[in-house]
Amino acid sequence: MTNSFSPAPLSLPEHPDLRHLKDQARDLVRSGEAATLAVALHAVARLYGFTSWPRLKVHVEAVREVGRLKQAIDREDLAAVVSMMTRSPLLHEAPLGYGGNGPLTWVAECRVPWGPPSGTRLAIARWMLAHGSDVHQGGDGPLMRAALSDARLPMIEVLVEHGADVNALWGGSYPIICAPCEALAPDALRWLLAHGADPHISGKYGLPTAMVVGTYSRHAAAKHACLEALADAGCALPDTATMALHRGRTDLLQQHLSRDPGLLHRRFAGPEIYPGSLGMEAHDGLTATPVEGSTLLHLAVEYDDPKTAAWLLGQGADPNARSASSRNDDTGHSPLFHAAVTMGRKHDALARLLLLHGADPGLRATVRKQLRDMGDPQKEQPRVYDQVTPVEYARAYVEPGWVNEPAVAVISQA
Repeated sequence: MTNSFSPAPLSLPEHPDLRHLKDQARDLVRSGEAATLAVALHAVARLYGFTSWPRLKVHVEAVREVGRLKQAIDREDLAAVVSMMTRSPLLHEAPLGYGGNGPLTWVAECRVPWGPPSGTRLAIARWMLAHGSDVHQGGDGPLMRAALSDARLPMIEVLVEHGADVNALWGGSYPIICAPCEALAPDALRWLLAHGADPHISGKYGLPTAMVVGTYSRHAAAKHACLEALADAGCALPDTATMALHRGRTDLLQQHLSRDPGLLHRRFAGPEIYPGSLGMEAHDGLTATPVEGSTLLHLAVEYDDPKTAAWLLGQGADPNARSASSRNDDTGHSPLFHAAVTMGRKHDALARLLLLHGADPGLRATVRKQLRDMGDPQKEQPRVYDQVTPVEYARAYVEPGWVNEPAVAVISQA
């Protein structure tokens, strides 16, 4: 029988339970690995990285209290929030919300329930701000999360009224103004710009314009509106065909086409597709299907822009144009592949448009893409889909949530 128990430290479950932890201690006594319950309780505490059972107990009780606070916020129970935070002021600093920034961040995000902030939720935010919550917690985390949606404008107003900094760098490197650029929230973006946000501020991903053109979000009209908001605020957008496409400006595309009759057949590289970005082009941006070496039509389909795609096809763009891979072979994919696998909306409009203009559903291509390792989601690995049709590509794709089933159904029937 021993009185010591020192295996490698473990992580507590998300919702630790003192009764379960005490049961672990009793098991140690029953098995003979601890002489007494007191020794076993100490061993369990050390097992989870705490110096004593009382310290572990305080931590678990605090976690449970934080969980109850989150539930009260999710229920929008103002009375419960006031009662809990008045009784335990340290809850103002509890690790809640995105990045554990704090309860005010969770309130500002309006995630549960999802939607615009109710009057009660705004009242919760105001009470917290008046009674100890830091509006700058986590580097203005509350404002950053609120700015991800046009629907949260009332919350943005409350936060800025209480001193939130529209030019803060969340996490030290992410400008607040990049939040609506990432989520394509033009109303929130215009509000921030009108209240002093610097459209030329640069962060880890480059300028706000770079975030708009390189984001994972897909909503053509909102993207166009964000770029126009930045242009109105004094951002000099590059006079290129790809930027004209990002802006949805077919009038500017017409001017480029008049100057360069071969424009529709050109293949574009990362820096042209993502102007002003810092490294996005090296990772092929945030796309489901690679855009390196794509034509303008590939890009219009990738960014879920039926209007621009229809205009390009009307001007003579080839629906079966192959992308130019980094290996300069002739196995590149056609725009139809972008319709089959997308980070955008799941609909069949673009697939039908391409097929109507002669897209070949049987065209085979080799698609190479860096995608997450399913064994370790924190890592990426190269994926090669060798000589597949658009439908075969979709069926083999490692991220099922990005497969556009309505489009695949239409392509399968063609």
